[in-house]
Amino acid sequence: MFTGIIEEVGTVVEAGEGTLRIRAPFILGDSKLGDSIAINGVDLTVAEMDGETFFANLMPETYRRSNLGELRPGGAVNLERSVRPNDRLSGHIVRGVVEGVGTIASFTPEAEAMIVRITSPADLLHSMVVKGPVCIDGISLTIVAKDETSFSVSIVQYTQEHTNLMGRKPGDRVNLETDIIARYVQEYVRELVPGVRR
Repeated sequence: MFTGIIEEVGTVVEAGEGTLRIRAPFILGDSKLGDSIAINGVDLTVAEMDGETFFANLMPETYRRSNLGELRPGGAVNLERSVRPNDRLSGHIVRGVVEGVGTIASFTPEAEAMIVRITSPADLLHSMVVKGPVCIDGISLTIVAKDETSFSVSIVQYTQEHTNLMGRKPGDRVNLETDIIARYVQEYVRELVPGVRR
């Protein structure tokens, strides 16, 4: 489990078929083999460690559901270690199980904040509510607006400076994970009430 509070922006060292190596000197300080680290919101297992880099294996399902197949050496990725039982839950409950990808539609400055609008698959939009949580490339954010095809989040200055989001541009694809509690409620209601949209 994760919180969506990014601990470090790492650098892709190697990205190949089923493999990924990341430079991450900060989070590797107390990490060990077998630990879970979310890379752009995808929960992966540390399979190898070598100095300031770690290596993880990826399976075909990860490529189907996320943007990790688009990573190239030199690219920036958001990193978070899994939550320990004594940690504060500063963001929201994030499983690191990406449900799909959205596309950045626009960046609109608003005072010191930045409004980012993202087009999303309809089934994921159905699980989103205004003022509810969403995870974008592993970043815990709050939805400030939603329409039939997209949703928007407001990025405070700290998040702008400590994630990879401001290095993106319209047209870039981002990993999305909706609120697990909302998904459980929807599934439960759908099974109880025939005809309820999923």
